[in-house]
Formats: sequence, C-alpha cells, structure tokens
Amino acid sequence: MKRVSVSDLRSQRWFDAPGIRSFNVRTRALQMGYSRRDFEKKPVIAILNTWSDFAQCHSHFKQRVEEVKRGVLQAGGLPMELPAMSLSETMVKPTTMLYRNFLAMEAEELIWSHPVDGVVLMGGCDKTTPGLIMGAASAGLPAIFVPAGPMLTGRYRGRPLGSGSDNWKYWDERRAGTISEQQWHDMEASLARSPGHCMTMGTASTMTSAAEALGLTLPGAASIPAVDSAHARMASDCGRRIVELVWEDARPQSIVTRASFLNAVAVLMALGGSTNAVIHLIAMAGRFGIPLTLQDFDNVSRSTPVLANLRPSGTYLMEDFYYAGGLRGLMSRMTDRLDLTCRTVSGLSLGEALQGAEVVDDDVIRPLDKPVSPEGGIAILTGSLAPDGAVIKHSAASPDLMKHRGRAVVFADRDDLARRIDDENLDVDETCVLVMKNGGAVGAPGLPEWGALPIPKKLLAKGVRDMVRISDARMSGTSFGTCVLHVSPEAARGGPLALVRDGDLIELDIPARRIELHVTASELARRREEWAPPTPFFTRGYGRLFAEHVTSADQGCDFDFLHAGAPTPEPKIY
Repeated sequence: MKRVSVSDLRSQRWFDAPGIRSFNVRTRALQMGYSRRDFEKKPVIAILNTWSDFAQCHSHFKQRVEEVKRGVLQAGGLPMELPAMSLSETMVKPTTMLYRNFLAMEAEELIWSHPVDGVVLMGGCDKTTPGLIMGAASAGLPAIFVPAGPMLTGRYRGRPLGSGSDNWKYWDERRAGTISEQQWHDMEASLARSPGHCMTMGTASTMTSAAEALGLTLPGAASIPAVDSAHARMASDCGRRIVELVWEDARPQSIVTRASFLNAVAVLMALGGSTNAVIHLIAMAGRFGIPLTLQDFDNVSRSTPVLANLRPSGTYLMEDFYYAGGLRGLMSRMTDRLDLTCRTVSGLSLGEALQGAEVVDDDVIRPLDKPVSPEGGIAILTGSLAPDGAVIKHSAASPDLMKHRGRAVVFADRDDLARRIDDENLDVDETCVLVMKNGGAVGAPGLPEWGALPIPKKLLAKGVRDMVRISDARMSGTSFGTCVLHVSPEAARGGPLALVRDGDLIELDIPARRIELHVTASELARRREEWAPPTPFFTRGYGRLFAEHVTSADQGCDFDFLHAGAPTPEPKIY
C-alpha cells in the first residue's frame, strides 16, 4: 500500500512552511508547552470529544479521550482534543434533532480549520453519531469513530429494566394507577446504572451499530458496554489506528460506498433498530454523494429477518447482546445479505473482519431459521396520507393492528394533545386512530420524539395498551407500539396530514405498505383552500436557518446547502 510522505501531511502547511505564518503557529504551540519534536514531521490527530457535564451517555469520555491520546502517541502522532457540541438526549430541548446539523457543521469546520491530518470522532448519544459522521464525511480527512457503548442493564426487584422502553411501559401503568408513586421513583433510581447510552436497541445502539456496518469503527467496537475494560482498550486501538489511516491516506470516501450503506440498512433491519436511523442514514449518505431512498429501506426489510431479540422488539438488552456475540456475531449470521468486499477502517474487508465471529446464545441472537420476525423491523408506508412516505417499526407494533381502519381523533399539535388526551369527555375508543399534526422538522420545530402518542387515560383504565397513532414527528428508538411516523410531506408544509379532521376514516395496511386517508379529492381541495401554514416558531438565529433550509424527513432532514458537492478548498494561511 502506498504511504503518504511527511511533506504530504496537511498539518505541515501550518507548522513547516517558510515565512512568518509558520513562525507564528510554532510560537503559539511552544507557548502551550509543546516542543518542535511534538508537532513537526508527524500526523496531528484531532479528537472531537462530545463530552459535557450534561451528556450522561458520555460521562466516561473524560477518561476515554486520554486512552485515545495514548494510542495516538504510541503510534507516533500528536493528539489534539477539540470539544464539540454535546447533544444529550432528554437534556436538550426541544429536541437534539434540531441540533444534529449544527453538530455536523461544527465538526466539519473544526476539522477543516485546524492543522490536523486525521480525526477521531467520539460519540454515541443518539444524534452525535450521525452528526459527527456527516461532518467528517464533508471534511474528507481520514476518520475513525469511537462509540460510547451502552450502559449496564437496569435492575429492579430482580427484573431487568431497559432505558426508554420501560420508561414508557411503566409510565402507562403509573397513569393507569397499577403502580404506586414510590414504586415509580424506585424504578427511576434503578434504570440507568452506569455511563453509556441506552442499553435497549434504541437510536444510540442502532446508529453506533450502523457506523460499524459502514466500516467506520474497528470490528466489534459498537457492542462493547461503556464500562467494560474492553471499551478502554478499543479507544486506545482507535488512537493507534487513526495514525495509520493518515499514512495510508484512507479517507471515509475511499471506504464508504453505496454497498456499505446497504449493509448498514440490512444490519438496521436485523437488529429491529430505531426508525430514526432511516432519517440519519439518508442524511449521511447524502454527505457522501450516495443515493439512498426510502424504497431501499423497504426492499432490504422485506428480505432481512430480525435476528436480535432486543427490546423494544424483543426481550434482551445490549449487555446480553455483547456477551452473546455482539454485532460481529449477528453479522456472521447474515453474510448472504451483506457485501463482504466492503472496506473498513481496520484495513480489512468486512468479510475478513467477521472471521472468527460466533454466537454463543441463540436466543439473544437468533439463527436465520428461528428469527424474532421474518421481516426487518421497519416498514415504509406510502398512500394518500403520506405521498412521500412514512415509517413504522412493525416489529414493535401489535399484530392485531397490522391491518386496521378507524376514525381519526385529531390533535392540532403537541400542546393540543397534552391538553385533551386525558379528558374524560374526549370522543375516543380503542378502534380510533390518534392523529397529531405539526410535529415535523418545520412544524414542531426540529422533528422531536413526540410520535409515540400517549394512550388516553380512560382507555388505559380499560386495559388498552396500544392503538394506531399517526404523526409527522419521530419517536424514541426505545419506544414501542403501532406508531406511524415521519409522515411526509409534514403538516406544516401542507402535506395531506394538515387536512385530516376528526371523524375521517384512516386505513393502515402494513403488509401492503399503505396508509390511506379516505376523504374525497373534492373535499380535500376545499379544505386546502381554507388551510394556512402555521406561524414560524423562530424569527431569528439558528432556528430560522433550520426552518428555511432543512429538507423533509424522507430526504434526511439535512440542510439543502450541505449535501455533497465539490470539495471545499483548503483554508488560506497567511
């Protein structure tokens, strides 16, 4: 393999060019205590660290970054830590999705504007993985991803608890009056027991697994629990490997292909992964200039069974998954559905990286002939209610609702839903279809995780635990239920969802991949004449930029001006 020379290193344009500009750069490096031997004639490695005091999933990154640095130093590079925006799910409001593109922009500009030759991306909490990879793809330097790893399994009175999934489950029981406030608070203290992201197959575990399937992590990295000593070793391995990637000039564009993305989609389906991954993978593919559509997801889903018996689609949690064989074990069972020639940052092909992988628990990671579900976890719906598409995690939906007709009970937005959902006078029964508008990228704003609409309290009291629910919002990857999401075009952009009224008949047919609004064309035309777009939430700042440039959910919700194009020229140095 041809290796680059020292004179090819980007950092040396700052440190080793003739004239006053490099004198100034070296002076400031010396000011910080670095010697010329630290930064001359060696790769400079940026470490984008999304640690903060608010980032619960990344609370161990203060230590992990030191382990990454150790690996970089051992391999002959100079590590330089660059703090990046921390997107803590649950802490950041109205939603971290509003700021995924902000992080992507920040990551790109941090890499582009500094004297660095390669980058280590440290993330894991839901939007940090796609945001960092989107930015690194656009920057185009050699990069490797360090996943945060899942937290330990929650424990309560001898029962395992899964973050997110059990939050929603027991909150419904609390609302129904079947558990006490003290039990609720006891579970609150038992659910999240260590650093790391959600240990269910929510968005965080889904996206770090997708990053591995794309070839952007070391083999097996995505499944390691955050506090396992193997995680610290993996971090140092990543530090060593990024230096080699720089010498090899192995950039993300030379590793990631359309086949890599189809591998990631297949892994998503086999995991029963988060619906949010559909939006993120499309956005990530756009940064690479690779076409990826909703139809690609449905095509793969129809031929890829769910093999991971993980919540919310199954029984177990990520700690069980890792010790049962992890992602390498799962991929080893679906090699006929993967392109094994795809490259990875390890220097191995995907097929080579899977050599020796095995599964030691067939109930956690199922064999092909005994899947959790015969189809992938996510289905793509189209029809008169969602002309540009909608998604549903049908592996976590109720079997008796896979085909359903019901009258719509409509909420104008999340505030309207909160006011009326538990009203005893709400005209609703278990056969109805709950519809919420204005939960999309523009309407909410930011496409928050509001899509798992709550079951009306009076129906919970009757024992109802699931209904067909439809919105243009997202839902947490840890959620479950028959929830149709990402309806496109969204209501705030004048999609058919904006025109739905109480009493309209809506039909869901998951096997046929259809979502239909049974209202005549003439009536819809009349309603459209009466419709007016909502008043923008933001009048200034980043929020206004977001609303004016964000693409629809079916297109990945990236900014229209950030899609792949000609490479940005190198910065001028004076």
